Amino acid sequence: MRFLSLLIAAPKARRLRKICLIVLAVPLIFCGFVTAQVVSCRRLICASQADAPVRPVAIVFGAVGSILTDRVLTGVELYKAGKVRTLLMTGDNSRDDYNEPDEMRSIALSQGVPSKDIVCDFAGFRTYDSLYRARDIFGVRSAILVTQGYHLPRALFIARKLGLDVVGVDAAKRRYVGQGAFNLRELGAIQVAWWQAVVTHPRPKYLGKVEAQLSENEGDNAPG
Repeated sequence: MRFLSLLIAAPKARRLRKICLIVLAVPLIFCGFVTAQVVSCRRLICASQADAPVRPVAIVFGAVGSILTDRVLTGVELYKAGKVRTLLMTGDNSRDDYNEPDEMRSIALSQGVPSKDIVCDFAGFRTYDSLYRARDIFGVRSAILVTQGYHLPRALFIARKLGLDVVGVDAAKRRYVGQGAFNLRELGAIQVAWWQAVVTHPRPKYLGKVEAQLSENEGDNAPG
């Protein structure tokens, strides 16, 4: 009798295992599909600064510490090389004691970039917001995105889905402490970015009124 019960239970156990495998496999396959779509934007990363095309503006993303410094310095190098006319510094200023764009502006000024060629977006709380606002608040249509290589595919993917004509320049100048954690975090951020850019299309936390139009001189966009 016990043997008969085992014979009956075995197919049920196999079916249960198959169901469990399917339940686990489907989200993994979907995540792999999403990641592949976003990572494919690596093709838009310039091999070097010299290979970057001339664009009206460089969008420089906020961060902290040496990561932020290297992003700003890369933007400054593009500016001095005649690749862009304006630096759009976009980052977090959600607290009175925390102001990424202000710090980015200070670094660029110390490197000799004129104040008139630096524009700050103080509501760039996340990559999606920064690019959405670059388009709708600052009138950006074509740009060079400046951030580290681990972040560039996501930024490029979002920008393209928002209709922007973009390429990327890798701002990495060193190995950063915690790089492994950044790479791991990016895997999750890629899933969220795909969902926002492809499915939900949310508005930024703050949108506000239209400000400086940074693409108005696209026909003559080399710095004078």
